[in-house]
Amino acid sequence: MKDQDKTATGLGAAVGGMTGGVAGGAAAGAAIGGVTGPVGIAAGAVIGAAVGAMAGKGLSKTADLAAEDAYWRDNYSGRPYASGGSYDDYGPAYMHGATAYGKYAGRSFDDVEPELSRDWSSARGRSSLEWEHARHASRDAWQRVSDAIERAVPGDSDRDGK
Repeated sequence: MKDQDKTATGLGAAVGGMTGGVAGGAAAGAAIGGVTGPVGIAAGAVIGAAVGAMAGKGLSKTADLAAEDAYWRDNYSGRPYASGGSYDDYGPAYMHGATAYGKYAGRSFDDVEPELSRDWSSARGRSSLEWEHARHASRDAWQRVSDAIERAVPGDSDRDGK
């Protein structure tokens, strides 16, 4: 399976989770609202859809880490900051950025960089990179996940105006 296919599968699951969350939430809300009649059904469906969408959107902000690792393993050496470095050093930085995107949903990389910097010492594993060098790879991975989510889910999930 190609890396693009793996990423698409992960994103398909995320979009499916969001869609399922909306539909399931609407159905549950309508069923609960059914006890109070037609107005309750309508209100329950709206509230259930909103709650389901929020739950689904949370799922959509996660990355397929295996696909991300495979992509960056194949592509890291072409990045200007990785000149002469090994994937053993940059891989943990990519994973740090990819996982952080879901953890800090709705915030920008610049907003959460202080937290990412602080957490780098525990996320780095055996990487010899200090945060000043690892941050570039983390930002790249963050942006790649953000862009993939935005292509799959309508809207501006990272609020970058794109």
